[in-house]
Amino acid sequence: MRQIVKIADIRPVTHDVKSFRVEKPAGYNFQPGNATDVSINQPGLDEETRPFTFTCLTKDPYLEFTIKRYPDHHGITDRLHQLQPGDELILRDSWGAIEYKGPGYFIAGGAGITPFIAILRYLYDEKKTTGNQLFFSNKTNRDIIYEEELIKILGKNAHFILTRDKDPRYETGRINEEFIGRHISDYKKHFYICGPDPMVAEITNTLQKMGASPDTLVFEK
Repeated sequence: MRQIVKIADIRPVTHDVKSFRVEKPAGYNFQPGNATDVSINQPGLDEETRPFTFTCLTKDPYLEFTIKRYPDHHGITDRLHQLQPGDELILRDSWGAIEYKGPGYFIAGGAGITPFIAILRYLYDEKKTTGNQLFFSNKTNRDIIYEEELIKILGKNAHFILTRDKDPRYETGRINEEFIGRHISDYKKHFYICGPDPMVAEITNTLQKMGASPDTLVFEK
């Protein structure tokens, strides 16, 4: 079902990420971790859909998307970042396979953090963050989305890893078998994984190799 909504507010999050808050249609529902297919309500773009995850709480009076711009592609994210409040988007029904099933490890790469934002905000709001840890990989410290908020939510259980830069405040390297072996001890917990497809495939294979059951792996299939 198509819903035309106006953009109410646009805020910078990082050098190439913006938060878009839009009108919430009456009766529109989603679960934390869900996404919807979005297009720009302009001629020639209204059928060019891209999936974006909701980063707001379900109780919020607005819908929010946190969107990274990929200027090299000259595509939809580039066009979205050129929009202004008052411009319109077209939303469809919500969908998604990522949902919270219990305490565990959240493993994200870059913009792959977005399905976890609403989940972690919900857990914080409900005072249910205990037992969860986040491992969030980015190229540089400029790329970390909502770093301060994630620290507020998870405290010392929010871990940030850089793959290109070296900074004494963060660990450097990749989330690979060696990293997982050093940081994860309980393979019976749930694992929530989101990021570039090769990263998700490598981490899910590694976790199963190290003893995690496929039933505990939560990712967009």
